Amino acid sequence: MDIPASWIWLCLSALAAGIVNSLAGGGTLLTFPTLMVALAPLGTAEAAVVANATSTVALVPGSLAAAWGYRREVTAARRWLVVLSGPSVLGGIVGSLLVTRLDPRYFSALVPWLIFLAAMIFLADTLLARHRSRDIGPRSSTPAAVAGLILFQFGVAVYGGYFGAGIGILMLSSLAMMGVGDIHRMNAVKTLLNGMINGVSVVIFVADRKVDWSCALPMAVSAILGGYLGARAALLVRPKQVRWGVIAIAFGLAIYYFLQ
Repeated sequence: MDIPASWIWLCLSALAAGIVNSLAGGGTLLTFPTLMVALAPLGTAEAAVVANATSTVALVPGSLAAAWGYRREVTAARRWLVVLSGPSVLGGIVGSLLVTRLDPRYFSALVPWLIFLAAMIFLADTLLARHRSRDIGPRSSTPAAVAGLILFQFGVAVYGGYFGAGIGILMLSSLAMMGVGDIHRMNAVKTLLNGMINGVSVVIFVADRKVDWSCALPMAVSAILGGYLGARAALLVRPKQVRWGVIAIAFGLAIYYFLQ
């Protein structure tokens, strides 16, 4: 794949990922395989690690922009952000270090399973069709329940630092069970925590020189544009329809990588 052609496909995948992340989540499932093709000369194992790091760096500006959009909801959700920020940052560090410090062959071998896991998360969430749009209202949060939420968030953050597709769904599920509030408040908490996880991942990936900047920079611009277009398209397109498209792509990719 020559450079001009690769840039076209990379920017298109990042544009689509920005749109998908705005509507339903799962943009990593679009950018990662495209980067794998573009970075193929590095060898399968190293390409998988660099593709994962580059995808995270390329998509993080869009998530930061989304976090800024929820700034008015932060005050009401401050308690949960204080409780969950620590495990989010720590888990993100652990997951990112597992990617960069272990033999790249481990991550490469896990790629089909990670994509399959992400596909299953999206499928389960879509089939369950939870109605998060209504206010759940306050619930009693016992010390045991809060401790369980912290442990769960740490596990989600480790997965997020390692690969990350589908962590938004996992966080929304746990926040809904705790009765954090309506969909806007839960999205504010989820988006900010996701930004923390991706933020520490970016620092580690950059420090360990696992990012291909010739791919990451144009993809970041495209992802920001995609995020804007996705926000506008939300008025015309049902997120559930986008989810089914992402699910189909994810299962197709999982099958492809299993056969490699």
